[in-house]
Amino acid sequence: MNVCEKGIFSLVLSAGFKHSNCPSSSSEALRIKEQAISNLSDLLRQEKRDPFFSLIPKAKTAKIVRGSIDAVAKIPGTSDLQISLCREMVQWTRAEKRTFLRQRVEARLAALLMENKDYSEALTIISGLVKEVRRLDDKLLLAKAALTAARTAANAIYVPPAQQGTIDLQSGILHSEEKVYKTAYSYFFEAFEAFNALEDPRAIFSLKYMLLCKIMVNEADDVAGIISSKAGLHYVGVELDAMKSVADAHSKRSLKFFETALRDYKAQLEEDPIVHRHLSSLYDTLLEQNLCRLIEPFSRVEIDYITELIELPVKHVEKKLSQMILDKKFAGTLDQGAGCLIIFDDPKADAIFPATLETITNMGKLVDSLYLRSAKIMA
Repeated sequence: MNVCEKGIFSLVLSAGFKHSNCPSSSSEALRIKEQAISNLSDLLRQEKRDPFFSLIPKAKTAKIVRGSIDAVAKIPGTSDLQISLCREMVQWTRAEKRTFLRQRVEARLAALLMENKDYSEALTIISGLVKEVRRLDDKLLLAKAALTAARTAANAIYVPPAQQGTIDLQSGILHSEEKVYKTAYSYFFEAFEAFNALEDPRAIFSLKYMLLCKIMVNEADDVAGIISSKAGLHYVGVELDAMKSVADAHSKRSLKFFETALRDYKAQLEEDPIVHRHLSSLYDTLLEQNLCRLIEPFSRVEIDYITELIELPVKHVEKKLSQMILDKKFAGTLDQGAGCLIIFDDPKADAIFPATLETITNMGKLVDSLYLRSAKIMA
């Protein structure tokens, strides 16, 4: 299939998405989309496009592969497809000797098999992975692999509720470390229910981490409701007061209130390594949001004026602004001599250049294809 045919499939697919909003043609649009996706998948499979991955950096390959698996995972009822995809990825990574990527895909495959109640194969995969990772001293992956093995074994046999709660608590901690806060919240909730039923003192920490997850996903308004629930009222105290104070500061987008909470509840927030790590990230995000809000009306503004408004030291503000410029959070430059921040207008994207470049690229591919065909005819 040539470049033109690929373009037709892409056009049909995009047309299907546009028409899918129209009730009169939704079923027809869905049929066209389905056929286009099916044919495009067959095309890519027939052309054996996986050698393309050998041409790009390994880090980029890992990002694409993991992104593909994550994209499929967002579709409900695709566990079998995810398992099949992971198996194929494992085979490919073995053939290409991409050890780092293979280990992560195998960990994902073991977790999927466990959810599918295929405990025997999940344990076989994860046991080999644990041995391999232990030699490489990859602590995070080792922790994930060991935890997956523990959860698989716990599902296969009876374990005491306290032990199950411990496994769920550790699962929540690891998922929060990877910033998958909604999944982490589910594990913390399971741990809280187990510990609460046993009147285990760890219940308060599970509840505390539940509130942390709510704050991290910008649902700080739910914190007060959880605390005032029947289960939450039983644990009212300084630990929950600390999280409520952080939630209030986050809701108000106030750095001053945030710093006050960190100062007033130092033992509960800064001395708890799990909470402290995530609140440090939250503080940086809050600082960026406040700085963006303050500089938005200006094209040129004195740094001293910004520090007065945000009530932070000049060096701290300068360092953060420099980092934001480097990270392209906004377009600008710091004039150290004048003590000013100069903000540039966002450059408008030129749609003509990329479209022209794409056309030239497609024409080049078409010429190459015609050359190969003419060479075959001449031969």
